[in-house]
Amino acid sequence: MRKHYLDNIRWVTVVIVLLYHVLYMYNAEGILGGVGKITNLNVQHYDSLMYLVYPWIMPVLYIVAGICSKIVLDGHTAKEFIKSRTRKLLVPSTIGVLVFHVVQGYVSMSFGDAFAELAKTGVPAPVIFMIMVASGSGVLWFCHLLWIYSLILVLVRKIEKGHLSDLGAKTPLWLIMLFVFPVWGAAQILNTPIVSVYRFGFYFVFFMLGYYVFSSGEVMEKLKRYAVWFIAGGAVLCIVFAVLNFWIRGGMNYADKPVNRGLLYAACAYFGSLAMLAGFARFLDISNSFTEWMSKRSFGLYVFHYLGISSMALIFAKPMLLPAPLCYIISLIAGFAFGYGLYEIISRIPFYRWAVLGIKKERKHVQR
Repeated sequence: MRKHYLDNIRWVTVVIVLLYHVLYMYNAEGILGGVGKITNLNVQHYDSLMYLVYPWIMPVLYIVAGICSKIVLDGHTAKEFIKSRTRKLLVPSTIGVLVFHVVQGYVSMSFGDAFAELAKTGVPAPVIFMIMVASGSGVLWFCHLLWIYSLILVLVRKIEKGHLSDLGAKTPLWLIMLFVFPVWGAAQILNTPIVSVYRFGFYFVFFMLGYYVFSSGEVMEKLKRYAVWFIAGGAVLCIVFAVLNFWIRGGMNYADKPVNRGLLYAACAYFGSLAMLAGFARFLDISNSFTEWMSKRSFGLYVFHYLGISSMALIFAKPMLLPAPLCYIISLIAGFAFGYGLYEIISRIPFYRWAVLGIKKERKHVQR
């Protein structure tokens, strides 16, 4: 039986990621990656929403990916699993960057006039192009890490031979609560120094917890039983995190150290994810035409939304052609329009559907 709550967590979280990126594009906290502040406000109070959601929006997706990996591997061989993950994750985040997402690289580099600056320093044109290609990865860092985790998972399964899954299914509630400490410990290791989103240790723990613990029906029944408490606890932690780092500390960079190495950040990431898992499993394990439509296109929305947001920011906000409120609205609309529009177009083009979205090539049946 399909676990509809997993589909719903995925598409709802992707929508939240889109909304987050609109705020991130024009944030006034000096967090690099977009146009930056375009308003005349002394404090952009709504930026505090970024602090509420950032710690958990990607961790919960890795937990869901771990649970889904368990479902797939229960019915397929390791070879089939790796082949599928390579097509769905590695191909779009490598070949897809070369044939399409290089456009995102151009937009991202144009924010800071990187082309002119690199040319001034004598960087050869081919090197500049490769930098642009690398910059086009954007949100696809999620796919890079998830593909690596999938390879590691297959190796771990071969070694432990199912014993860890048996133990995970018996995890008591008190131990589930204590898993926040391994999450905190993992936050300290395997973090890339410049591109802060590549947190190999941190996200790996969420992925493995998804596979070995939260894929268990017994464990999820425990979470569902206390769903209201998990929702309340996760909400309180995230509010405290936002108040402390946005209001009291004056807009600390939540995406880098020391903030994202702290115990409070780890607690927000972990219990915020549990709030989503427990809440959706208990109250939103449903399916209808709308949720099915959203679920089918969630990957397309994730892959393409940022191009819409950033393109509108480059065209209208950077040269200050429009008032700030209109820039926000246009970027928001473009995020959905590009996300769904490009998915509908590219999913119908034979080579590009495979290279950019990882959709399996259709076999042609020859009539005899």
